[in-house]
Amino acid sequence: MRRRGFLRYGLAAGCAAFTPGVARSDSRQSLSIGTTPVFLDDDVAFLRDWQVYLQQQLDRPVVFVQRRSYREVSELLLAEKLDAAWICGFPYVRYRERMRLLAVPTYEGEPLYRSYVIVPSSDQQTNSIGDLGGKIYAFSDPDSNSGWLVPNSLLFRLGKDPSTFFRKTFYTWGHRRVVDAVAAGLAQGGSVDGYDWDTLNIHHPELTRQTRVAYRSVKYGFPPFVTRSLLPATAFKLLQDVLVGMKANPAGKNLLGKLNLNGFQVAPETVFASIGENMRMLHLG
Repeated sequence: MRRRGFLRYGLAAGCAAFTPGVARSDSRQSLSIGTTPVFLDDDVAFLRDWQVYLQQQLDRPVVFVQRRSYREVSELLLAEKLDAAWICGFPYVRYRERMRLLAVPTYEGEPLYRSYVIVPSSDQQTNSIGDLGGKIYAFSDPDSNSGWLVPNSLLFRLGKDPSTFFRKTFYTWGHRRVVDAVAAGLAQGGSVDGYDWDTLNIHHPELTRQTRVAYRSVKYGFPPFVTRSLLPATAFKLLQDVLVGMKANPAGKNLLGKLNLNGFQVAPETVFASIGENMRMLHLG
């Protein structure tokens, strides 16, 4: 992808929203679900299909509210202006006293995933983030576990300060756009959600082959579905059952296939323990 094309793509994707509104829910109103841009080629079409599925299963209107960053989605949820959201484990652990864990996606049989350090495919020497000193580095989102917290934790353990270790850093506001940035030569390295890279590698190998995974982290709790703290118990349980039941429903299984997920499960809080450990190490919680 050319640099100019990447910049146009990033700007358009960053400003897009599936719906500009924010809905509160009760037994008569829409159930609102927040999300950041998905990695799929056509987020809007996929979210429309998922919206129809959820409406049929929940027997109530559903509204997807898409925002550019995890912070924007988290703030809407904390203000009780969203009912549920698909966010990262990092903001969930930070605000877990004000959110409720609903369900965690299952990927490759576990509610876990890894953070990858990727480099251009022409770089065959880099084997860790520590090899990228003095380079330009791409982070996905300041509230992303895989795209910010993990790489900063790795550097902390090496005794490095990201503000001086790299020549320059920037945020792409999306894991796919980290891959785009590294493939386009805008960065010599970047941190990306391993699940996103693996899924892009299935659907767009022409893009991922321009990059190489130089490092795979230990496993962390997969980005979860959470709800606002005051969501009524009946609505919470119904949405949880519908998400967990997707893998047993042909239409739901088809949607999961597009996401490259096995399903959703009710997972214990302990799956996010390692995220909390990194936060404490960096004095973030």
